[in-house]
Amino acid sequence: MSALDCDALGKITDAGLKQVATAVCAATTTADDAKTGLNAFFVLVSAYMVFAMQAGFAMLCAGSVRTKNTMNILLKNVIDAAAGAVAFYFFGWAFAWGNKSDAPGFIGSGDFALDGMTDYVSWMFQWAFAAAAATIVSGAMAERTAFSAYLVYSIALTGFVYPVVVHWVWHGQGWLSAFKSKERFLEGSGMMDFAGSGVVHMTGGFAALIGAAMVGPRMGRFNDEGKPNDMKGHSATLVVLGTFFLWFGWYGFNPGSMLVVDGAVNSMVVARAAVVTTLGGASAGVSVLFIQKAKTGAWDLVNACNGALAGLVSVTAGCSLITPWIGIIAGALGGGIFLFARWFVLNVLKIDDPVDAAALHGFCGMWGVLVVGLFAKEQYVSEVYGHTGDYGAFMGGEGRLLGCQIVGILAIMGWVSVTLGPLFYVMRVTGFLRATAEEESAGLDETEHGGSAYYFEHGNAKGVATPHIHHANDKP
Repeated sequence: MSALDCDALGKITDAGLKQVATAVCAATTTADDAKTGLNAFFVLVSAYMVFAMQAGFAMLCAGSVRTKNTMNILLKNVIDAAAGAVAFYFFGWAFAWGNKSDAPGFIGSGDFALDGMTDYVSWMFQWAFAAAAATIVSGAMAERTAFSAYLVYSIALTGFVYPVVVHWVWHGQGWLSAFKSKERFLEGSGMMDFAGSGVVHMTGGFAALIGAAMVGPRMGRFNDEGKPNDMKGHSATLVVLGTFFLWFGWYGFNPGSMLVVDGAVNSMVVARAAVVTTLGGASAGVSVLFIQKAKTGAWDLVNACNGALAGLVSVTAGCSLITPWIGIIAGALGGGIFLFARWFVLNVLKIDDPVDAAALHGFCGMWGVLVVGLFAKEQYVSEVYGHTGDYGAFMGGEGRLLGCQIVGILAIMGWVSVTLGPLFYVMRVTGFLRATAEEESAGLDETEHGGSAYYFEHGNAKGVATPHIHHANDKP
């Protein structure tokens, strides 16, 4: 019985029929409430898992820098979540999801500071994504960026730059959105980016590339001939811990982007997204491991971790739209793309990126967007988007979807460049962006945060004696 029928119960004159109708309406209302609660619980748990990725980013970045900059990079990760939440509350949500837009299709408006908005479930989920996009940049600019400058960047990205991209692709009014009911871009297709290879990872990755280029390389990163010197991070243990935190959080990031889990079709899409996510990350980790073994003769732990993350980025856009077998191919190729992009950024562009964020998120995010245009399955597109304006070019599609994906890639790259490029440039020319040579040499932990993250590293810290390990040949 429909909601309208239930509203009309008072018009039923037969007592027996009215009693039956009342019972049916009560059961229907209970079932609807249960479905709403189930979906809300699913989205909130997914949001909490995405937020847990902040711990993964923090550990990965901390392990990838030298000990003297550990506290600095950890605080930047905290600020991405904290300052980003405030910025997203006041401005970001409105620019991404506001429905009172003066420029339909480009930017949202309305619901600033959540005024009149009570969809708190959606806000939590979307804020967790915004924080993830911002945190991508922290490692790329690590060990030489002034903390105050990073604070400005973080607020700008979560409050404005990232939300506009969200509006383009995920809002029903967005000019690129595949969720529009009609008049979708390129004759009925629209850009399909299920969980954000482009919206999140490309935005963060190319912001990282621009930021790292503007701040310049770390002291000693390149020799007099312009060739890179090796500058390894201090803890492979933290890198591995961060990798597993991120991989775990990706199960909220990708499957959670379905936003509903009730019903056979929805639950199948969620499960398929989880499987493709797993296989994409796994295949890339293996491919990078063997490529590095062939190149260097060593089984490279840190690169295997980065490879797994590259694979996860590579299937984020298409995890619900491609088959598991395609997920393996996309992930494995994503691992190779990561290795090439890392070499290109460092050796050709001469950009110092301590955690390879631009290669991992920017270039693999680009690949992930293209994977959808090439391999999205017609049935899966219908299940997720409710239409088949077009699907993968290699799966029988007509190429409109691939065209939308390419336009989306160019649009995101352009938008990030014209917004964050000038911001970083102004901070650079005013001397606000980079720490001084003395501060960088001593380490940002000592100069900006009052001491080392490892309190016994220098022998003594604030009067606490350094423990001594006794050996058999020590003199009494």
